Amino acid sequence: MFCLRLRRWLQPGSQVCSVSRQSAHRLASLQKATLPQKKIQSLIYPFSELDAYLDRSVDRTQFQLFHPSVEDIIKAEKLFYSTSSHKIDYCVSAERMEHIPAMTQPEVCFIGRSNVGKSSLIKALFSLTPEVEVRVSKTPGHTKKMNFFRVGKAFTIVDMPGYGHRAPKDFVDMVEPYLYTRKNLVRTFLLVDGSVGLQAADMIALEMCEETNRPYVMVVTKIDKCGRGALLTNLLNLQDVVKTQTTSCFPQPFLISSIQFLGIYLLRCFIAHVTGSIRLTDTSQLNLTEPD
Repeated sequence: MFCLRLRRWLQPGSQVCSVSRQSAHRLASLQKATLPQKKIQSLIYPFSELDAYLDRSVDRTQFQLFHPSVEDIIKAEKLFYSTSSHKIDYCVSAERMEHIPAMTQPEVCFIGRSNVGKSSLIKALFSLTPEVEVRVSKTPGHTKKMNFFRVGKAFTIVDMPGYGHRAPKDFVDMVEPYLYTRKNLVRTFLLVDGSVGLQAADMIALEMCEETNRPYVMVVTKIDKCGRGALLTNLLNLQDVVKTQTTSCFPQPFLISSIQFLGIYLLRCFIAHVTGSIRLTDTSQLNLTEPD
């Protein structure tokens, strides 16, 4: 069924719209991707490449809770094209809550350890609109402020400063008030480096997310930077922590490689869904609304 749907949606002449000014990454659009269907499936669902290496006793359910149709993924993709009536652009940078202009559209924010790949991930999400400037640096701690990117009237994506090495000295004063009090924040994405797994600083960030009592999601980055064995070990350890030590975390981690575009299409769809920007025709087995 997946392959039939995929073939129909990837028919020539069914493109959504074109990207202007700068050229987009060759994998930026699922609809325009010219790859074998098996490769496209692994781009959408990176966990499918790991499944065969898991012991039969491991429960796969929590790795596949959010499993939208190709139609829904294409629907979400349209939101990441900038048009005259749906402009995607950098909005503002802020160090304190009082510096952030009032916004009504839903927000999602990305937070993680310095050099975990936050800015690279956001750049990949916006790859259909390459003129949007997302600064990426090899130097840890490059992001020093909360950077807001507006996606038309649909939602806003916030790139938060990194914690840990070279983090801003006032990181806590900058970030905590936002996470606790931002009324239109609908989801926090906590990024963990898949090549090294959960670190002590990540556990502190996880505890902070728990204390806010607001829904958040784990995103495992850099899954192309290590072997399958190391990745699976780190992933299962993370899943154990989520299962035993959290109450507000969505059970499914999102596996990402910003370089190879693994998981980008699925994450776009999830963002579009939790912000109320699209209505899914084939959604997860789990309620994605705010916890009671």
